[in-house]
Amino acid sequence: MTTPVLDIAHVSKRFGDNLANDDISLTLAKGEIVALLGENGAGKTTLMSILFGHYVADAGTVRIDGELLAPGKPREAIRSGIGMVHQHFSLAPNLTVLENVMTGTQPLWALKSDTGAARRKLAVISERFGLKVDIDARLGDLSVGEQQRVEILKALYNDARILVLDEPTAVLTNIEAERLFSTLKEMARLGLSLIFISHKLDEVMAAADRIVVLRGGKLVAERRAGDTSKAELAELMVGRRVARPVREASTPGEIVLEAANITVRNAGVDRLKQVSFRLRAGEVLGIIGVSGNGQATLAHLLSGTGKRASGDLLLFGRPVGDLGVAEVVAAGIGRIPEDRNHEGAIGEMALWENAVLERIADPAFARNGVVDRKAGMTFAAGIIEEFDVRGGSPTSRTRLLSGGNMQKLILGRNLKTRPKILIAAQPARGLDEGAVAAVHERILEARRAGTAILLISEDLDEVMALADRIQAIVGGRLSPPVEAGTADARRLGLMMAGAWQDDSEARHAV
Repeated sequence: MTTPVLDIAHVSKRFGDNLANDDISLTLAKGEIVALLGENGAGKTTLMSILFGHYVADAGTVRIDGELLAPGKPREAIRSGIGMVHQHFSLAPNLTVLENVMTGTQPLWALKSDTGAARRKLAVISERFGLKVDIDARLGDLSVGEQQRVEILKALYNDARILVLDEPTAVLTNIEAERLFSTLKEMARLGLSLIFISHKLDEVMAAADRIVVLRGGKLVAERRAGDTSKAELAELMVGRRVARPVREASTPGEIVLEAANITVRNAGVDRLKQVSFRLRAGEVLGIIGVSGNGQATLAHLLSGTGKRASGDLLLFGRPVGDLGVAEVVAAGIGRIPEDRNHEGAIGEMALWENAVLERIADPAFARNGVVDRKAGMTFAAGIIEEFDVRGGSPTSRTRLLSGGNMQKLILGRNLKTRPKILIAAQPARGLDEGAVAAVHERILEARRAGTAILLISEDLDEVMALADRIQAIVGGRLSPPVEAGTADARRLGLMMAGAWQDDSEARHAV
């Protein structure tokens, strides 16, 4: 019997009361692609962090080509041929591609770097695996998809034979994701072994040879991709049947937020250009677009962290100036930021502290500048129970939560206060199928209760499922709005490419 390139045997890992991995065993063959599937907090990233040496298992072993891997030593993992591509890139935006790839590969006491040899090696790897990128470009000037290629190139430059990718398509467009998986299949054909963590059932079915499902820290199922279905995998992940909610017909209320010809300028560049829209109570207005077209700027402006160069903003029918975060919260505007790790929560703070972080001016949570810990703890406990935040208690450090559970914490702290307006940027990004269904149901519940929701998303299916009206954002400009009932994927795709209807339809639809 052929020795597997990777053999994880009976691995367990506990964080306090949370048993993140419970006696997990799995193998990986040469040239095989294995998808690691599971709910947020199921233990996927913990298991891969043990493999890469970031964590030390409480029990169990890891073997590479039959040789025992020393625990807790990332350098040993790299020397053994393991490469890790993290969900949040670990690259320096001010360095070139070549400099990023070379960082950490040569001794600190070396008199000079052998950039010539590195350049030649990187060019060979890039050509062999079809990972084309300008190696002299500054990383910060590259697209997200190109930056991910650099992460993969860095792993391959270190002679990785086993490549682990954590949520590799979380920040990619559909086209970039298709290109990535085409590249991964070619890598496997050339003899690399790959594990990728994902929540997306379509890509798991399309890309994996074998699928391993974790639930509650346990390995609950293994399937060949050709022998299963998305419905079965979703049920295995969450332990029950999963169905996404359906938007009901409704009549929206009065206009609560209106933008008229707004332009936002950063570093001399117009990030938003003459943007106009209207948002009514009890409706979802979807803003769809490819990443980097101005949607993040729009979210920052409406969340109180950006300023406009020109244009008018009306809140509940009254003109307002540039809003700060305190004014936004006081006005009853909830915010789900695109980047939960840097803008949504502070990892070193406890869950209860993050739950009340934006509301310490509220007398319900603070008096005379002193935060009421008991009230905060009660509020956080309610969010944990109502929004199924797993992996922590009110006093747990927020950084210990999985990305999806952190997202549920942020969603819960906003929706429990019943906002009049909700700015939801990428609300289901990185969530498993069960969590996506739960988040979508919460958004539709808020819509039924009269909340006006601006949904900013790169997920076409999400926008089509939730939005009453849809506008596309391209190059900082907003398309005319279209009614969701008249929009199909082809039409919206054309809008995302800048092919819009005439202005007469825009005036009629507004």
